[in-house]
Parts: sequence; C-alpha cells; structure tokens
Amino acid sequence: MSGRTPLIAGNWKMYKTGPEAVDTAQRLVELLADTADVDIMIAPVFTALDPVSQVVADSRVGLGAQNLYWEKEGAYTGEISADMLVAAGCQYVIIGHSERRQYFGETDETVNKKIRTAIDAGLIPVFCVGETEAEREAGQTFSVLDKQVQIGLGGYFAKDLGTLVIAYEPVWAIGTGKTATREQAQEAHQYIRSLIEQNIDKTLAQSMRILYGGSVKPDNVADLMQMPDIDGALVGGASLDAESFSKIVKFKG
Repeated sequence: MSGRTPLIAGNWKMYKTGPEAVDTAQRLVELLADTADVDIMIAPVFTALDPVSQVVADSRVGLGAQNLYWEKEGAYTGEISADMLVAAGCQYVIIGHSERRQYFGETDETVNKKIRTAIDAGLIPVFCVGETEAEREAGQTFSVLDKQVQIGLGGYFAKDLGTLVIAYEPVWAIGTGKTATREQAQEAHQYIRSLIEQNIDKTLAQSMRILYGGSVKPDNVADLMQMPDIDGALVGGASLDAESFSKIVKFKG
C-alpha cells in the first residue's frame, strides 16, 4: 500500500436508532482499542451522530456522516450543513454514494459542490465513484470513472485535496453478495489513481487513499487489501455488526 495508512469505513445507511447505534459504537470502541496502523470510521444516521460522537471521543473510531448539503444554512427542508456535522462531532462525510445517485438525484455536479463544502469545513470527504453492472458489461467502466472523477473534482487543485479519500464502489457489488475480484478492483483503483496523476498531481495521486466498497466481508478483505492500489474499504452490511466490522478492521491479523 505504498506507505498509505489504510482506512476502514463503515456506512450504516438507514439502520440503527440512536440507542442501537450507541450500543454498536460502544462495542466497537472496546473491540478496536488496541488496533494500530489503520484508520477507522463509522457513519451512522444523522439522529445518532451526537450520541455516538460522545461514545467514540478519544477512541480509535472516527465519526462520519452519510451526506451533506452545500449551502451553509437556509430554507432547505430536510437537509444538513457541513457546520452542523462538525458540531455533531464528525470528521468525515460520505459524498456521492451510488444510492444517493440512484434514488435521490445526486449528480457529478452536486458531488463537486459538496466536496468543496466539506473541505472548507475541515471534513474529510469520502468521494464515491463506480459503474453499474450494465456499464461494466458494455465495457464502459473506465469512461464512467473518468466522467465521475473529472466532473466531481473539476476546478480543484492538489492543495485542495490533501485529505480527500476516493471510494470505488462497483454498483453491481453493493448489497448483492457479489464482489469484484481483487484483480478487477485493482484495475479500477489503478485507473482512478492514474486519473488523479494526469489531471491534478502525481504526488497527490501517490498519497491519496482509494477504498474498495462492495460486499466487503471478513473473509474477503485481506485478499483485496493485498492489491497495491487498494488502501482500505467502505463497508456496508458487514459494518452493522461490531464483531464482523472489527474483524474487517483487523484484516492484517
């Protein structure tokens, strides 16, 4: 992994009430207390952020949100701002997840605005990209990634993106039980890194963490992490159980 510190991130999606999230977070803090050389993040629902932040404070576990809006404040019913996430204890925010794109009208252009807002607020953006099954079967994987990266990061310079994390999540592997082979994942990660090098900066490309997301489980994470351009995982279903997620975090063991 070329000296890049792995990041294992758990996206809890629309699961767990506040008390349930607190219970899981408390168990994770216990299980991961002695973990080193890996960064950890969990992203509960908005209503659980504040209580979970109190549980994970001063622990190995970082806190993230699943989305944000690009305006600072205003008459935007149902939205949440970067400052609100920071005040709730977040260090990370997931942006452009395929479910946001598929169900809620997220576009490459809105992703671009959200990344800027996150960076300006001091949050670490986890920028999601990836192709659908139809796009992969049509041989369009690289062209889809190219468009998502070019537009999503359009107008940014290397100095802006020092904390940015990219998550490659082939849509056909999310929640389906299908997982890209480690060779398929490595090919996509290598291509994304080459896009950053060609369009923004070589040094940034080498230091940027690129995560794999798509049915990551305790029994396949170590195999994926052996690939040189895979720097961690964005975990969905398997992150909802503290024991399962802790095994993924401790993949090296």
